[in-house]
Amino acid sequence: MGRVSGRACIVTGAAQGIGRAIGEALLDEGADVCFADINGEKVAEVAAWNADRIKGGGARVTHAAVDVADRAAVCAMIEHAVNAFGRLDVMFNNAGVNRPMNFMDVTEANWNFIMNINGLGCLIGMQEAARQMIAQGVGGKIINTASIASRQGFDNVAPYCASKWAVVSLTQSGARDLARHNITVTGFAPGVVSTEMWEQVDRDLMEIGAADRPGQAMEEFSSEILRGRVAKPSDITGTTTFLASRDSDYMTGQIVMIDGGMTLV
Repeated sequence: MGRVSGRACIVTGAAQGIGRAIGEALLDEGADVCFADINGEKVAEVAAWNADRIKGGGARVTHAAVDVADRAAVCAMIEHAVNAFGRLDVMFNNAGVNRPMNFMDVTEANWNFIMNINGLGCLIGMQEAARQMIAQGVGGKIINTASIASRQGFDNVAPYCASKWAVVSLTQSGARDLARHNITVTGFAPGVVSTEMWEQVDRDLMEIGAADRPGQAMEEFSSEILRGRVAKPSDITGTTTFLASRDSDYMTGQIVMIDGGMTLV
């Protein structure tokens, strides 16, 4: 029996990177997983690959295309997962974006794009997952993806930092409100993780003149990691599976730093 056997989970932002790794780790521990992403074609491929990978193992896989900032789309995603699995036990609000700009160049469009997905998207996901869990009457777990950027500001990604501070606040607020329904709300804060998102950030920082060569940004951000290396998605999933499991049932309102010792708080 896996740590999350039989639990019905949704993971947003699951077409690649940390989100995909979270979903695959949950499957390996026996959970039913709905991989969800705005890139419907790619997430369908990920779900199909995983369904084939675990064939005969007992866990179930489905997928959904979703814009997390669109409440109707989030409701449809949850309805789809419930139709597939019978209920919703764990909701990972993982989808997120970044678009670096130098602090003095940040525009309303840049701010709104990032905050709409990372902030509002997290709120909507929490609310709609909670509605489903409350209707079921047996509680559940909501888990949000924060960041080291939720603990300190960086000059080239100010809106992203603000959005991840918002995730921390939403996690605490949700934990207070939903405790009476036996719903826990937690989060985790990755540092520098070798994913497609970080590769894009690296290119974006070069475009705005904040880095001179490929890989420079990742090197500089990770130079003070106590563990001495950049994380892989698999370094994150031990924590995320723990947060989805019964082992964390007495934890709520907390953000777990999983950054190799980059930020000590």
